Amino acid sequence: MAWLEKLHHPEDYVKTFLKWGLLGVLMGILGGLLGAGFHHALHFVTHVRSEHMWLIFLLPLGGLLTVAVYRLFKMTGNKGTNEIIDATLDGHSVSPMVAPSIFLATAITHLFGGSAGREGAALQLGGSTASMLARVFKLREEERKVMVMAGMSAVFAGLFGTPLTATLFCMEFESVGTIFSPALLPCFLSAFIASRVSGLLGVHAETYILTEAFSLTLGNCWQYLILAVLVSLLGIAMCWVFHQAEHFAAHHLPNPFVRIAVGGVIITVLTLLVGDHRFNGAGMDMALKAVGGEADWYSFLMKLLFTAVTLSAGFKGGEIVPTFCIGATFGCVLGGLLGLEPGMAAALGLIGLFCCATNSPFASIVLSIEMFGSTNLYLFAFVCVVCFVLSGNSGLYASQIIQFSKSDLVGKTRDFG
Repeated sequence: MAWLEKLHHPEDYVKTFLKWGLLGVLMGILGGLLGAGFHHALHFVTHVRSEHMWLIFLLPLGGLLTVAVYRLFKMTGNKGTNEIIDATLDGHSVSPMVAPSIFLATAITHLFGGSAGREGAALQLGGSTASMLARVFKLREEERKVMVMAGMSAVFAGLFGTPLTATLFCMEFESVGTIFSPALLPCFLSAFIASRVSGLLGVHAETYILTEAFSLTLGNCWQYLILAVLVSLLGIAMCWVFHQAEHFAAHHLPNPFVRIAVGGVIITVLTLLVGDHRFNGAGMDMALKAVGGEADWYSFLMKLLFTAVTLSAGFKGGEIVPTFCIGATFGCVLGGLLGLEPGMAAALGLIGLFCCATNSPFASIVLSIEMFGSTNLYLFAFVCVVCFVLSGNSGLYASQIIQFSKSDLVGKTRDFG
C-alpha cells in the first residue's frame, strides 16, 4: 500500500529523532547557560552606566577597545549576523572566536551608551557555539546547517524567553519565502530547554499582556490598514538608512579605529543635545512605555538616528530591539492620530516593523502572542501580512535571500539586495 511505502525503513526515523533530540537537548542546555550569562552581563553593564552617566564621554574609547578586541581574536573580516546566515545557507563552519568577541564587544557598547540591541549577538553566540559542536560530533555539511539553526534558536530563546518565536525565526529569516522544516525538532527542543534553563537562572521574558480586546471590523479596518501601510514605509526607510549609513561610513572613514571613534563622538554629542540617555542602550524600556501609551512624537526618529550612527560606526549588538523601540514609539504616536488606542497601536507597530525588518511573518505573529498575549491575534496577523507584502524585498540582513519574490510570487530566486 502507498502509505506503507512512505514508512520504508522506519528505524531511520527513530534514529533521526533520537540523534537530533539529544543534540537539541545539549544545545538547549548550553544555549540557556549562554543566554543567561549574556543577559546578566548586559544587565550589569547597563546598571553601571545608569549609575555613572559620565561613561558616555568614554564611548569613543570604548569603540577603539571594540576594534582592538576584534583584531585580537582575528575577527576583522567577520560579517556579524550575516556570517551566521551564510553558514545556514552553505553549511560552512563559523569561527569559535565569534562567541567571545561578540560577547565582549556588545558589553562594551552597552556599558558606554551605544544604541544597539542584543539579538544579533545572541544569534552569533548560538551559531558559533553550534558550529563548534558540529565539528566535535563530526556532522556533515547539511547537518551543520541544522545545528547552527538550533544554536541560534537556543541562545535567542535563552536571552528573550520566547521559545516559539526563536524556533520559527531561525528557520524562516535566512531564506524569505521558505521555512526550513527539517530543523524543527532540534530548533524547538533547543529553544524550549534554553528558555527554561535561563528562566531558572533569573532571565524572564519582557512581556506586556494586552487583555483588552480590539475587533477588526469593516468600520475600522481602514485605520489599521493605514497603520500597517505607514509601518511598512517606515520599515523600508529604516533599512535603507541603516544600509546607507554603513556604506557611507565605510567609504568616507575606511580606517575602523577612526570610524568607530568618530561615531562615538557623534553619539556623545547627540546625547548631550537631547539632555538625557533615553536613546542610548537597546531601548526596550522605551518600547514598553509606548505600549503603555507613552511616547514623544520624535522618539522613533531619534532612536533610528542613534542606532544608525552606532552600528555604522562599528559598534556591536544588534538591530532588533532598537527596531522594537522605533516601531512601538511610531505606532503609539500614529495610533493617536488615527483614533486608535495608542498602546495597542504601539504593540502593532512593534510587531509590524519587526516583520518588515526581518521578513519573517510567521515568527512575527508568534512573537505577538508570546509578548502581548493572544487576545488580539487577528489584528496582529492582519498587520503582519500587510507589512510583509508591502515592505517588499527590503530588510536588515544583506545575506538574506529572496527565495520567492513578493512581487511576482513565481518563485524566482534572487539575492537579497
